[in-house]
Amino acid sequence: MSEATEKAGAELMVDLIITLDGYASGEGWPGWWGLEGPEYLAWLEEEGKKDFTTLMGANTYRVMAGLSQQAADDSAAFSEEEGASLGGLADMPKVIFSSTLQEPLAWPNCELIRGDAVEAVRGMKRTRTGTLSTLGSLSLSRSLLKAGLVDRFRLVIFPVITGRTGSERIYDGYPDVALELVNSRTFDGRAQLLEYIPTVLEDPPPARK
Repeated sequence: MSEATEKAGAELMVDLIITLDGYASGEGWPGWWGLEGPEYLAWLEEEGKKDFTTLMGANTYRVMAGLSQQAADDSAAFSEEEGASLGGLADMPKVIFSSTLQEPLAWPNCELIRGDAVEAVRGMKRTRTGTLSTLGSLSLSRSLLKAGLVDRFRLVIFPVITGRTGSERIYDGYPDVALELVNSRTFDGRAQLLEYIPTVLEDPPPARK
C-alpha cells in the first residue's frame, strides 16, 4: 500500500495551473494567460477560506510574496477579484522549503523549513490536520508525487497551447502515474478543473483483454 492511501492526519494535494500542452508559464504571457474570468477568481477566493496550509519553494515564495505585497500597496493594479485572491494567500498559513531564504520572512503567516522537504511533509501528514496544498513549486510537487505522498492531484487547464513560448514543462521527470477522476468543473466557459486520485506506477499496466 502506498503512503498516499494510508490513514493520515492531513491530506496532501498537488495543485497546478497549466496550458493544454503542459506548461506552467509562457514568455510574454500575462498571469493566468490572460484568461482569469470572474468564476475562476471567485473560486480562488473561496478556496483561500478553507483549512489549507500552502507548501512552496523559495522561487514561488519570492514571486507570490511580491505579487501579494504589490496588491496591498497598489490595489489599482489589480482587479477586485485578483486583489482578494492575493490577499487570501497572505492570510493563509504557508510552509516554505528553502536553504537560502532568511528569517524573518516578509510575507505573513510563513514557516521556514530548511531540511528535507519530503521527510518534512511526511511528518506533517501525520501530525497536522486539514489539507496541505502545493502552490507552483514544480520540483517540490514532483518529489512529493514520486515519494507516494500525494492524495489529490488537481489541475486547472487553461485553453492555450504555448508550443513556441512555453516554459517550465510540468511533467518532465515525473514517474508514470495512473489518475482516477473524482471532480471536474469548467470556469467561465474556458478553464477546466480536473481533480484526480493519483497512483504512482512501477510498470505500465497490462493490456486489457
